[in-house]
Amino acid sequence: MTDTWKTINSLASNLSSRSQLPIEQQWLVQVVKLQEECGEVAEAAIGALGENPRKGFSHSWDDVRSEACDVIVTGMVLLARMGGDPEWFFREHLRTLAARPTNQPKEA
Repeated sequence: MTDTWKTINSLASNLSSRSQLPIEQQWLVQVVKLQEECGEVAEAAIGALGENPRKGFSHSWDDVRSEACDVIVTGMVLLARMGGDPEWFFREHLRTLAARPTNQPKEA
């Protein structure tokens, strides 16, 4: 995952260096960008099912996968732009999620 986080941190740094907004407004813009990407994955899923009467089957399931990747990367960039150690924070959050009772195997 280290190479992944190097890439994410580089993307985050590049975006931050281009912005003239105060830091918390930069975070807010990144949150809005994340929401935009969520909308795109939803649009792709609707298109893969052919459920938009105007567009029909406008997307494939690979398009949905690609848009889901954009959501993940954008979320990771948000985490990186907020400072601290995003890799540690993400790893600890995954541990918390994995430890929830709903993630434990059922007893026989």
